Amino acid sequence: MRRIARHIPLYVVFAVMLAGCEPGIPKEALQLSPESLQDRQLQTRRFETRDEAKLLSASALLLQDLGFTLDESETELGLIVGSKDRSAVNAGQVIFAIIIAGLGGGAMPIDETQKMRASLVTRPIGDTGDSTAVRITFQRIVRNSHGQVTTAERMNDPKIYQEFFSKLSKSIFLEAHEI
Repeated sequence: MRRIARHIPLYVVFAVMLAGCEPGIPKEALQLSPESLQDRQLQTRRFETRDEAKLLSASALLLQDLGFTLDESETELGLIVGSKDRSAVNAGQVIFAIIIAGLGGGAMPIDETQKMRASLVTRPIGDTGDSTAVRITFQRIVRNSHGQVTTAERMNDPKIYQEFFSKLSKSIFLEAHEI
């Protein structure tokens, strides 16, 4: 009996370890959504240059021209993250909140601020590495008058990405010709 009692802690540890084992990763966890390829194509452009540093420099300058503050920059990894704060006040929401308050519904929170974030990554592509891919994603986080997040979304409007890459192409051209 003493022998069994002496091994109880070992049995308990073994049982806990077995209970922590899961059957594996579900198949759908590693599958891309149907929209992911479309999003990647929207967010990525190929530039015929090996000079990632110039691409990053032009991208950083463009983001600053667009009103973004650079929050993080790691040139060795080809990464730039920027953000800008904007008002998210919507006249319709304000009027609705006033009507609800007037009817005795109390103070209703309204959207107040939004943070726009841009994340840009560069990477060499091709067999010889003479091209560089630039991928940028834009996100928006909206907070209400109580400080709660009401919206957190990726911005997938093709116009935003087309405009950004058009301006980046012009910026790269001007920087390459030192204009």
